[in-house]
Amino acid sequence: MNAAPSETKLTHNEVIKTAIPTLAGNISATLDNTETDQFEADDQQFLKFHGIYQQDDRDLRKTGKKYIMMIRGRIPGGVMTSKQWQVFDDLADDSGNGTLRVTTRQSIQFHGVVKGRLRQLVKRINDSLLSTLAACGDVNRNVLAPPTPAYTKAREEVFADCNTVALALAPQTKAYHSIWIDGAQLNLDDEENKGFVDPLYGKTYLPRKFKTAFVIPPLNDVDILTNDLGFIAVVENDKLIGYNLAVGGGLGRSHGNQQTFPRLADVLGFFPRENLIEVAKAVLTIHRDFGDRTDRKRARLKYVIEEKGADWAREEVNRRAGIELQPAKPFTFEQQKDLYGWHQQVDGNQFFGLFIETGRIKDTEAVRMKKALRTIADRFDIEFRLTANQNVVLANIKPADKDAINGILEQHGIRTDHEQATPLHAAMMACPSLPTCGLGLAESERYLPGLIDRIEKLCDEAGIGGEEIIIRMTGCPNGCARPYMAEIGFVGKGPGRYQLWLGSNVAGTRLNRLWKEMVKDAEMEDELRPLLTRYAKERNGGERFGDWCDRVLLQEAATN
Repeated sequence: MNAAPSETKLTHNEVIKTAIPTLAGNISATLDNTETDQFEADDQQFLKFHGIYQQDDRDLRKTGKKYIMMIRGRIPGGVMTSKQWQVFDDLADDSGNGTLRVTTRQSIQFHGVVKGRLRQLVKRINDSLLSTLAACGDVNRNVLAPPTPAYTKAREEVFADCNTVALALAPQTKAYHSIWIDGAQLNLDDEENKGFVDPLYGKTYLPRKFKTAFVIPPLNDVDILTNDLGFIAVVENDKLIGYNLAVGGGLGRSHGNQQTFPRLADVLGFFPRENLIEVAKAVLTIHRDFGDRTDRKRARLKYVIEEKGADWAREEVNRRAGIELQPAKPFTFEQQKDLYGWHQQVDGNQFFGLFIETGRIKDTEAVRMKKALRTIADRFDIEFRLTANQNVVLANIKPADKDAINGILEQHGIRTDHEQATPLHAAMMACPSLPTCGLGLAESERYLPGLIDRIEKLCDEAGIGGEEIIIRMTGCPNGCARPYMAEIGFVGKGPGRYQLWLGSNVAGTRLNRLWKEMVKDAEMEDELRPLLTRYAKERNGGERFGDWCDRVLLQEAATN
């Protein structure tokens, strides 16, 4: 039975989920209505469960709202076949704005889709054997898995477990298939549909979103501790024996609300692989039963764990999963970045790590990236692996095909070495924000690359040019590009204004902290120059910028 605090009334989202637990709403009828280009407010909330956000082009608001949709694929582990890539590439041109946007959760988003093209887009994604169901909404979202095939054969076992968990935690409503595949409104008067209750989620699903990820140390390429549910693989002699369980991470917060904050997950213990599904469902149902359903800003699992503690969470997992978590196995994270360029897989095949600036796959006059990837998908049967750092790994390339694929990349203006971008550009991430995201307070994707150029000049002045600093930006405090896990994080507060956060580490095991409440665009150089200059002079040998900030700068601030 779903429990919810009773001190204040439930949020409107809870009311409409209770009323229509099939999540059907009036979506199908609105799709068929050619006299409107938008969905009603309640249906906009139901649409999220189907992987769709209604937005509008904010660049055009002065001339009237133009309603468009963002559609996100559910792609477990970010793995796509060549044929699936072809479908997504076609859809970007046929239904979207001609680009593919790689997300920080190993998915692809389509932007600029009008209502009249929505049904055909979602149907074609499903025809390719992928989906959009549960890519958004108050459910388990896309499950992450490590994309890099260079380290251990156990990666294939971990990816298999990723798929298993994604399937086990998927909602069971028939409305999705009815609306998008059959093209018909689900009959809510049918007895089966009238009495539908999801066997895992119940009538009201989760209080808010839920994020799950897998990782293989020492590479933390999914920022595992930022997830509600994290599985840290324990590998012995290339064999997966089980997982350390991490629970209660999450980054979203709200400006001016001290009750909201980023949090890293607690590692509760180790369990053998055969208990995977029971443990996954145990953690999810803790969120279902104890999450706050009266305040969506406080409705994440991280607040439950923060308030009740790791010991309580461990006991709940043990009770619900019918197991006894063992002490966590030792593990170490060393870095969180992707590998670029050509590398050999553990099975002898080749893979290529492709840097994609802010995740946007498009063609420009100088670099025809979208065309290059489509040409490769047309000619070669390989895997396209999306990374949590907004890049793409071309995997399972036969050695005999390496030169041909390398030639295609070079012909389309793509660098094929390990240094496809400068160190600062290669380590950056940004959310889309303006003009499509309704939550965006400031620019992000369109602004960060130019700001990186300016920061590179400051680094050159300080004598640290060419050194890596992890820099991330979001247009609002929700943290989709994980700015609170960056050595330098920018969080939008308004047009041309950002919070400045400093001090995370390369391993992804430490949150940064707020350094400056607001920095205007014109003030960026004046704010950052003295910090970079001090770092260059005061750092210990080999000390990274984030570690210096944590050791020196933030300690000084705490004592003043």
